[in-house]
Amino acid sequence: MQLEHWMNQYQNLIYSICYRLTGDYFDAEDLAQDTFLSAYRHIGDFDGQNEKAWLCRIATNKCIDYLKRAGRRSVPTEDLYFSALPDSRSSPEQNIMEQEVQQKLYDCCCRLSSPYREVALDYYYYEMDIGQITEKTGKNKKTLQTQIYRAKGMLRNLMRKEDL
Repeated sequence: MQLEHWMNQYQNLIYSICYRLTGDYFDAEDLAQDTFLSAYRHIGDFDGQNEKAWLCRIATNKCIDYLKRAGRRSVPTEDLYFSALPDSRSSPEQNIMEQEVQQKLYDCCCRLSSPYREVALDYYYYEMDIGQITEKTGKNKKTLQTQIYRAKGMLRNLMRKEDL
């Protein structure tokens, strides 16, 4: 079956898209499975060209729908008590996986040459925004945006090499 071949070929790609969009290991697994299930149901609608892009679009749409539903389910509150509680959904396995992803990101950022190393660490690892990095470094905002864009491409290449 054609879909079974695609599932074997693109399973990791679809999972990584879902994980990057949701940030949750288990939700990403479920959404990746939903992606292939939806592809199976709608295989007749597929035009036969570029199955990779088709599957990626299905995965992205599944994640967007999931995040919209999750946003409606959440109840925003300003109460400090609730924000101080540990995340009850966070499992030890999930914590370890997140630490591994963070460590991999840090290692890849450190492998970049200057000035991309510093900008990548600040932006991607420490999650600083452009304004904070501008204040910290004194660099022009457009210069930083360019460096972040280039660092992103370099990080993507490094992470792909490590995944192989």
